[in-house]
Amino acid sequence: MSSELAKTLLDKLTLERIDLDIFRGENEITLGTRLFGGQVLAQALSAAQETIENRPCHSLHAYFLRPGQVNQPVVFQVERIRDGKSFSTRRIIGIQAGQAIFSMDASFQVIETGLSHQMDANRFPDPDTLEDDRSVAGRMTNLGPYADWMTRPRPFEQRSVTPIDQPQVPKTEQAVWIKFLTTVESGAEHQQLLAYASDMGLVSTSALPHRDRIRRDQLQMASLDHSLWFHDRFDIDDWLLYVKDTPVTFGNRGLNRGGFFDRSGRRVASVIQEGLLRVTE
Repeated sequence: MSSELAKTLLDKLTLERIDLDIFRGENEITLGTRLFGGQVLAQALSAAQETIENRPCHSLHAYFLRPGQVNQPVVFQVERIRDGKSFSTRRIIGIQAGQAIFSMDASFQVIETGLSHQMDANRFPDPDTLEDDRSVAGRMTNLGPYADWMTRPRPFEQRSVTPIDQPQVPKTEQAVWIKFLTTVESGAEHQQLLAYASDMGLVSTSALPHRDRIRRDQLQMASLDHSLWFHDRFDIDDWLLYVKDTPVTFGNRGLNRGGFFDRSGRRVASVIQEGLLRVTE
């Protein structure tokens, strides 16, 4: 079932061209009525990639302007801002029911070689020593209204470094191994799917330090903006470690950071997102 969902997601990332630099995307079927931000990120990147050849994306910066609805397709308008010798810039607007719900600037670069370094990566347990989150959730009896959400089939396998059935103590960091559940052929698709995955569980990171005082059903959370940098090539259909932390929360907004690492410890992408974190009655 999950591998079929993965194939379906890949299909959703292939957009329909309806005019010059205008594309239409179909939505995933979800348990709720709101669009998943990662889907919109991935489709916007796919639209931009349709206007560029032989230049992978190296960064994108996006704003989630309005909640998207799953029952309406999103139309993506791409503006070709610049094509230089080494870099190209695209601006993408996502429109639903005549209103902009999303905006993104993305930059693309010819493949170059040069200086290279990275900070040493922290060591985490290998994914082969961990259990799939969905399997763990299936044994849990205290999920309440979140049981369907936690046990739903997913296009990615996820294995949390700290098992999700362990006591949920306040902390500022979480880490999970992820792997897309079907083979991915093109480099563009690998980038689209990492953009999708970069929004998985990121906004909730800023709630981690407060979990001893606030229940999940008391929180209104939504992604406000999203920046992603691709550093090096990677395989989204092999294990990647996603390490997320939250340095500050203030004014009902939480800042969340993340890094993606392959099994050798090589950092392949980084992400920063500000999210709404509002306590409701």
